[in-house]
Amino acid sequence: MREYFELVTTDTLPSESPERLRAAMVTTLTEQGYIRSPEVQAAFAAVPRERFAPEASLTAAYSPQDVVITKRDKTGRATSSVSAPWLQAEMLEAARLFRGARVLEVGSGGYNAALIAQIVGPEGLVVTVDIDPYVTERAERFLAETGYPHVKVVLGDAEHAAEEHAPEGGYDAIIVTVGAWDCPWRHLLATSGRMIIPLRFSTITRSLTFVHDGDRLRGLDPTVCGFVAIQGVGAHLNQEAALADGAVTLTVEGGPTVDVAALDQALMGERAQLWTGVTVARGEPFDSMHLRIATVDDRFGMIWRNPDRGGDLVDLAMRWFCPVLVTPNSFAYLTLRDVSRDEEAGERRWEFGVYGHGPSRTELSRQLCDHVQSWDRNWRNHSGPDFSLYPADATVPEPADGRIFRKHHTQLVMAWT
Repeated sequence: MREYFELVTTDTLPSESPERLRAAMVTTLTEQGYIRSPEVQAAFAAVPRERFAPEASLTAAYSPQDVVITKRDKTGRATSSVSAPWLQAEMLEAARLFRGARVLEVGSGGYNAALIAQIVGPEGLVVTVDIDPYVTERAERFLAETGYPHVKVVLGDAEHAAEEHAPEGGYDAIIVTVGAWDCPWRHLLATSGRMIIPLRFSTITRSLTFVHDGDRLRGLDPTVCGFVAIQGVGAHLNQEAALADGAVTLTVEGGPTVDVAALDQALMGERAQLWTGVTVARGEPFDSMHLRIATVDDRFGMIWRNPDRGGDLVDLAMRWFCPVLVTPNSFAYLTLRDVSRDEEAGERRWEFGVYGHGPSRTELSRQLCDHVQSWDRNWRNHSGPDFSLYPADATVPEPADGRIFRKHHTQLVMAWT
């Protein structure tokens, strides 16, 4: 495919043309390792992404790292989007699609379905399901306009809508493009198939590639990601506390019922502070910390600040997916401070710290600090936990070091070895 990219990136193309931007996007995704196969490369080069995101500028549509929001609810929260190209490429590579493959996509929009259709060809089967008629109408129209009218667009609840369209022997690949708390599609996957699903547990989302392995599905290559939450029967609501009129939000999956008024008061009150002695460099991954704390503490959740509000109410270690421990009336979250001594002598580093609010702020801050230090000592250089997905009625032994997340259809086992 290199000849193709040399052709379409010549100076004969206008600098802001869709073709030039598309070629630049594909080149970037390939150089950064998200695109690894000629089939996926050719699909990204062929499908006009801008046609599926008319509300975005050409530059925004072809930004390799950015999502395009296509619909929001009355509160402003995104309910439909075109995922970031890097993540779409990762998921398509994980699916290992081939000519003639039969593929189910859960969560529509059209662009990803077009990429899939480009890879599997007209002899393949692509079924894309969404619960929102606004989404399916757009998807069907955009697919027809761009040369993929054979993609089967289904309006319905993904919990059951894909059943009647499943081919004999099951789908060769199931690609889920919404944040799913559970997995009701296990029985639709062919024996040799691969299912890529952004699975939610303990407020964490990891895109996992599941393959059959005896009586379980074995989870491979957990990838940090964020997706619009699934709607319909499969929806699962975490406990959520919007503080300071929505400037700061806490979310936790289980545990005792949180007292929003008490937490709101805690935010405005005295703050505890601890520093962990654990440092991180720019670009250094530490996402296994989230998994480790969620393994040992069911008070684990996430905190985020409204980017347009909040001011200095909180000082979070990261804008999204920032860990927090939450009790009914107190919380403690992760923060960072610059501890670089001499930037010219070495890399710049930041130290993890903890800020706590509420009556239990000191104790909760110490516990979160201990979790971070334990992760640093014992698990920081570990490859991470193993994931397995079992049917809900299976007898699953408790892992020696891990946790079982029990859901309606399945049991997700996270085990550290």
